[in-house]
Amino acid sequence: MNVAAMQRLIAELRAAGIADEAVLEAIAAVDRERFVSGTFVERAWENTALPIAFGQTISQPYVVAAMTEALRVGPRMKVLEVGTGSGYQAAVLAKIARRVYTIERYKPLSREAERLLLDLRIHNVVFDVGDGSAGWPRQAPFDRIIVTAAAEERPQALIDQLAVGGILIVPVGRDPTNQIVERIVRTETGLRRDTLMPVRFVPLVAGPLPVLGQG
Repeated sequence: MNVAAMQRLIAELRAAGIADEAVLEAIAAVDRERFVSGTFVERAWENTALPIAFGQTISQPYVVAAMTEALRVGPRMKVLEVGTGSGYQAAVLAKIARRVYTIERYKPLSREAERLLLDLRIHNVVFDVGDGSAGWPRQAPFDRIIVTAAAEERPQALIDQLAVGGILIVPVGRDPTNQIVERIVRTETGLRRDTLMPVRFVPLVAGPLPVLGQG
């Protein structure tokens, strides 16, 4: 790990308004260099999104920090992540939550992320390959759910898998240049919704898995 570069990033996140010490400590503890490859390793601690396989990305650290902070994760919580990707967001969540369930459409991405987290001695993450828009019904309800791709509309299947008092963080927007992160809280009497910030994510794709992802 490039400690000096990590410390610069943490300082940048603080200056940008990230105040949750558990989130900052988790980001400092997860070596982002391990989640990118090739020439991008040199840019791993930059506050920018970077490409990974299958047209996906590893999210900008500020977005990871802000969405994780908004999720309000506690150490006894059960969290669902939709969109494993590189495994970076799951690794950050695993430093805070009791257990993380993460689901990915592309089997090679899921398998590589699982191998990497085990190599990093992160053992409280459970992986699956499937249609993330449908959630993980057999493990529901979840205390927290985070989606790392943009849904065209609020995903009802995921809302239904929230425990009472649970929080869903999800980017929403059909237009990739006009997406917003929403926080949806399930209360005893219904749902409460807040708009958090503009983002740009790859789309959340529903339906049958790609043949390539089954290889």
